[in-house]
Amino acid sequence: MDLDVRGLVPRPGGFDDLVVSVAGGVIAGVRPVTDADPESAGILLPGLVDIHNHGGGGASFHSTSSDEIAVAAGVHHAAGTTTLLASTVTDSPSRLLSVVSALAGAAEDGLIAGIHMEGPFLEHSCRGAHDPELLMAPDAGLARELVAAARGQLKVMTLAAELPGADEVASVLTSAGVVVALGHTAASASQTRAFLSGPGSLVTHLFNGMPPAHHRSPGPVLGSLGAAGVGDACVELIADGVHLDDETVRAMMSMVPGSVVLVTDAMAAAGMADGDYQLGPLAVEVRDGVARIADGTGNGSIAGGTSRLIDQVRRHAAAGIDLAMLMRASSLRPASVVGLDAGRLEPGARADLVLTDESLRPTRVMRGGAWLSA
Repeated sequence: MDLDVRGLVPRPGGFDDLVVSVAGGVIAGVRPVTDADPESAGILLPGLVDIHNHGGGGASFHSTSSDEIAVAAGVHHAAGTTTLLASTVTDSPSRLLSVVSALAGAAEDGLIAGIHMEGPFLEHSCRGAHDPELLMAPDAGLARELVAAARGQLKVMTLAAELPGADEVASVLTSAGVVVALGHTAASASQTRAFLSGPGSLVTHLFNGMPPAHHRSPGPVLGSLGAAGVGDACVELIADGVHLDDETVRAMMSMVPGSVVLVTDAMAAAGMADGDYQLGPLAVEVRDGVARIADGTGNGSIAGGTSRLIDQVRRHAAAGIDLAMLMRASSLRPASVVGLDAGRLEPGARADLVLTDESLRPTRVMRGGAWLSA
């Protein structure tokens, strides 16, 4: 499909009225408008990139069903997330190997951009929505098996850096080209900084799954921010108003603006009504759009998110954060930290485009040069 798409492209402090030319599934050119061009189709964004996503549309990525994986991916594609990593949760080794193999197939087919493994090498006291019976000490042998099962499609693995054996697992992963993320951790600030100046380059959902910062015990939160402020490490934020207060998001965007990566941590209920769902082996209740482990008390841990990435962008743009900054945190920066060529409105990039109305609600989505069905 060869065509021109005109729209208002976010730039710091405003917009540029531009025309993006698409040919052969890639962006052939980006130019200013002329008198001969049609009217603007709305706000024009690069395809969004979500590197931490467990599912949506009632379906989970933690599955061996190709149909279920396709449903989950489709819900986020339709909302403008044209590139995503499918995330797993803690499970038995045999189940993880089966799920990773199935997700590798989806990545080879181009449905997803790769795999993010969250667990099973996590700190028990910071487990959040991970089954405590299935958590394991870091095991380099299992890590090698998982890398092999992923057939080159494992892009990120979350690891608690303070656990015995974590360094060996990190070595296995980095040797295979996998990004090592610090998360679900009680590491000290010094352990955190050492990890993020060594094998780690990403922090899984900063603030969540770790002790809160204290002025005499800074822990992984302030250790992560210190590392992000002076190095290349990035910090994920689940900016949905549930996992983090909006003022926390605003502060992080001000403190380490080039290091923020917005993620959804979405689970099966994303794009769906309240109800009962699964997150891996655990039952989840979603009430008023908030997912929690179904422990019978109503006080279970938050169990993933229910937003799509464009929802977070819209929420914080409405609160006054610069849209160009938000787009960097939801497109180019997440792509770059995990080594994906995505999130760019530049010649030669895959033609992933999102048209929205003035309130940032998607009206049309293009993936790989083809408009997705409404």
